[in-house]
Amino acid sequence: MMPTSSYRTGAWFAVFGSATTLLLPGSEKARVADLWSRIDDGAGFDEVLDALLQSGLGALPGFVLVSGGDGPTKVLARGAVQVTGSADGEQVGIDGRDALTWVERTLDHVESLALVVVDDASSEDTDDVDLPIVGGLVRVSRVDQPAVTAPPAAPVGTPPPAPEAEQVSEQAPAPVPESSPLDDEPDTANMGTREDAGPLDQPVDPPDEADSWAPRAPEPPAAPPGPPPAGPPPVPTGAPPFAPTDALSLQTDHAEQAGSPSAPPAPPVDDDPSDHDGLTRTGASSEAEFARELPGIPGQPAAPRVVAPVARLLISNGETIPVDRVILVGRAPEARRFTSTEQPRLVKVPSPLHEISSTHLEVRPGSGADHGSAVVTDMGSTNGTVLEQPGLGPEDLKPGIAVQLIPGATINLGDGVTIQVTRP
Repeated sequence: MMPTSSYRTGAWFAVFGSATTLLLPGSEKARVADLWSRIDDGAGFDEVLDALLQSGLGALPGFVLVSGGDGPTKVLARGAVQVTGSADGEQVGIDGRDALTWVERTLDHVESLALVVVDDASSEDTDDVDLPIVGGLVRVSRVDQPAVTAPPAAPVGTPPPAPEAEQVSEQAPAPVPESSPLDDEPDTANMGTREDAGPLDQPVDPPDEADSWAPRAPEPPAAPPGPPPAGPPPVPTGAPPFAPTDALSLQTDHAEQAGSPSAPPAPPVDDDPSDHDGLTRTGASSEAEFARELPGIPGQPAAPRVVAPVARLLISNGETIPVDRVILVGRAPEARRFTSTEQPRLVKVPSPLHEISSTHLEVRPGSGADHGSAVVTDMGSTNGTVLEQPGLGPEDLKPGIAVQLIPGATINLGDGVTIQVTRP
């Protein structure tokens, strides 16, 4: 398998998978083990992000998450990292130090990406050698996609002398005509001896020349013992041969029937059920046979995209929203983590003092243990979210942690905006 990425050694952790690539600081050694297991099992972009935020965004100093596969490439960066490259013919520059939560970009037709750890002191003690990798867990200071192949191209350049050597070997027949002058010299010598030997000593010189050319004549007599004719063994005319039960007997039958053009060798092997071990399959395979269901929320089945309403949101500005899909609420919400077939409902609320973040929180139908109810998640808002449930005191939501909503709960986003949760 050809390497899809290359890296330079450093202090950060990098996990390479078929669907995602993740970079974490060296301080996240305990967290990276679980994420490596998920990514190695083929976890998608959203599942890795959910697992990454389980312990809260505040406890995560930095990371880079890049989606793979077909379609647009999603890039999330936070902390002392920079992402550069080119996409759709334009230069790309992302700096994780420019945001309180993270910087998110969706890129089409990505040509190259470079994930660089800023101020990595450990990289100064190592050589700038780009090492190819397909998948796994390594320590890095820089990651390039696709793999950097320019430095390794030097050893690859060594084979060109080989074809030149082959050309020299092909030109080897050229020196043969050049050696014709050498042939002319012995010819002139021989001709001299022939002219001198013809009239002077006919019995001496001609026999020597005849003997010198004679070895080629005796070679034809040696030819008869050389080619031993090997004909096929005669087939016994008595009892008919038994049905072949192994590959050797099949080959023997084909050798005996070599004279008949109507006996193809392939069908007997396929028709013989005893020729394989019972585990080998032939013929066209179904794509559904190897289809792999994409995982959803860790430990829970994936929530349906659009379901029957599980709750109703009454916003303080008078708007009523049924919770039948993912709902993003904020000053100017954006659906960056969703595909065209999973577009959530965007609910814009007023925030004169800008206390509410652009994409402040998410409300969606629950799954697994939360099935049949709604759950709310703070999306890393700047000023936070306060949840007050019936019979419970006020609770500050932790970014990225989903909390089940009870009918009668009140969500306070700040700036005088509240959301009351009722039954559908």
